[in-house]
Amino acid sequence: MIYETAKDWRDATAKRVLLFGMSGLGKTHLSNMLRDGGAWFHYSVDYRIGTRYMGELISDNFKSEAMKNPFLRELLLTDSVYIASNITFNNLAPLSTYLGKPGDPSKHGLPWDVYMQRQAEHRDAEINALLDTVRFVRRAKSLYGYDNFVCDSGGSICEVVDPHDPTDPVLTALSDNLLMVWIEGSEAHTEELVRRFIKAPKPMYYQPAFLEACWADYLAEKGLREDQVDPDDIVRSTYAKALHHRHPLYAAMAEKWGVKVKADDVAKVRSPDDFDDLIAAALEAR
Repeated sequence: MIYETAKDWRDATAKRVLLFGMSGLGKTHLSNMLRDGGAWFHYSVDYRIGTRYMGELISDNFKSEAMKNPFLRELLLTDSVYIASNITFNNLAPLSTYLGKPGDPSKHGLPWDVYMQRQAEHRDAEINALLDTVRFVRRAKSLYGYDNFVCDSGGSICEVVDPHDPTDPVLTALSDNLLMVWIEGSEAHTEELVRRFIKAPKPMYYQPAFLEACWADYLAEKGLREDQVDPDDIVRSTYAKALHHRHPLYAAMAEKWGVKVKADDVAKVRSPDDFDDLIAAALEAR
């Protein structure tokens, strides 16, 4: 780790961290707070995925839908309108919409093979965006003069790395340049995340083997054909399982590659000074 002790962290003239964990536990809250303080550069992995690596795919998906409308089709064919995503750090809906959900086409579900292709595209994009973090650390300093750097990683980081492999290329590159910080939720947080997701299910990326097992189990349990699956119901079912699937992966990442902090403690952070104390305490606990 680039900071071995609390003193190393407090004395550092350049503080660099990568936050990871399930969405909804405070990664973006901390990142926005640090950025707004004026002394931290904020790099969002999901934003990088949705702009640099999947931006064209997202825009083409919008255009494909627009081409089904005769009025918009004519305007597109004559270059009279411009269609693009308006993805932001705090609104990643264009990326989620492109990933989509498998199932009944009448409910906007995707065929399974199309869905899995988009999952594969996201995996490649996420790996590239994570590796870009190191370049953006240098860029933040050379272009903008920022010494402090926070990487807001996606919840699926644990799906594209192997925390048990000491030579994992992504984790090696990241841990050589940033302190990996897991935001760990409690059982109460898990219940709340599930409640939110049931209310508004959204697409996510998962390891192919995990996803295929969930899909096969769901079809067998419900006795449905692929085109009969309710897209929202299958992603709700998958999400609940994913929380348990991801927890040991996050834990291994923190144990072998970084530190962990409690989501309840993250919620109390109000300033960069509070954040310094949070990380120092995590290093001391380690």
